[in-house]
Amino acid sequence: MQSLYQLDVQGDDLLEQLPLGFLRESGQDDYVRKMAFQWIKGTWENLSHCDELISGAIIRWQMSRLSPVDKSILRLSVYHLSFCPDIPPKVVINEAIELGKKFSSEKSSGFINGVLDAVLKKL
Repeated sequence: MQSLYQLDVQGDDLLEQLPLGFLRESGQDDYVRKMAFQWIKGTWENLSHCDELISGAIIRWQMSRLSPVDKSILRLSVYHLSFCPDIPPKVVINEAIELGKKFSSEKSSGFINGVLDAVLKKL
């Protein structure tokens, strides 16, 4: 989620630098870093798909009005729901809610839950 936030702010050029920078500094083992990079790259490559599903689920709201943190959490979660069938949807949604609680506002977790529930129903 943090890397997607960085990409959203700094642009595409950062993508190939992530394994050498932020992900390496995370302190995780090689397996976790490789999986994280796959998810980041997959989300970024399927950004239009993710954003389309999010836009369709946020009633009376616009993507441009979302906080960058919430947008990053939603994008990663929608990628997981769409392209990672080995991860149960309830796990994806629960993890997104926890990220919202940790990194965003008090109301964020409820908003994230509602959006992802709507996306899941569409999928």
